[in-house]
Amino acid sequence: MSEKASPASWVQLLQALTARELVEGLGIPSRQAAEMLGLAPSAISQYLSGKRLSRQFVRYATNEPARAIAREIALRLTQAPPSGPDATRLLLDGAGDLASLGAPSRRSAGRNRGSASPRSGPGSPRAMTQWVRQRVRVEQAAVAQCMNLAQKARDELTRAIFRQIASDSLRHAEIVASLAPYLDRGIASAHASGVTVEEVGALIEGEREAEAQADTEMVRHLSGTMALLIASMEADERKHAELLRGLLDSGFRPARTSGLARSSRSGSPAAARDGSARAKGSAPARPD
Repeated sequence: MSEKASPASWVQLLQALTARELVEGLGIPSRQAAEMLGLAPSAISQYLSGKRLSRQFVRYATNEPARAIAREIALRLTQAPPSGPDATRLLLDGAGDLASLGAPSRRSAGRNRGSASPRSGPGSPRAMTQWVRQRVRVEQAAVAQCMNLAQKARDELTRAIFRQIASDSLRHAEIVASLAPYLDRGIASAHASGVTVEEVGALIEGEREAEAQADTEMVRHLSGTMALLIASMEADERKHAELLRGLLDSGFRPARTSGLARSSRSGSPAAARDGSARAKGSAPARPD
């Protein structure tokens, strides 16, 4: 497809790709997919059969960057609340991204697979960019599989399990994608900004207090999918604690965190205050 094609042609292409992701990728009934996209059911049927698209569109059906754009729109449509973005706006925005890809080329794809750049070794910017794209595709595929299973599940608790995994995989894809701008500029290390070590320390203390007050006795009386969901919540809490400790240990510039990082591991509020004071360059408060 020529990059000079009309905007309407790109929207039509994206409608077809999104319809396929909804029906074939996520297991959404074609009539429901038509409602999501604001199309007639017959249009969805023609998109799925390929009758409504010319030969120039066929190559995009197997083009991974194009499918990734359609897959993201499909996922946002299935997870969006009633007041969320409508299909028209998502398709218009996505059509611009699709047009910027240009036409898929078999020959150029072959050259990319068969040739190695001098800067394509492990750790090179090109290798890191390829890793980001591959990881995003893996996470997006996991989202599609889990959403498909959530649609098949017949009870809300089982659906909640698969939706949680899908949500985690989608968040993983977003995290990896957020690394791309840094890697493109050759940046392999970054530090936290806009927040202070004191704020992180206060959050850690709040998490500890909430955990100490939590009633864990009732959880022992649950089993099956109910226990699995509660266990996943507890695993999230442990992960949050690990992230916050890691943020203090290595997320800030070393000169700002040494005292508070040690106090966060000790678990003492007084030590946290003293460590905070040392991080600021002032003496700890004297006891009354």
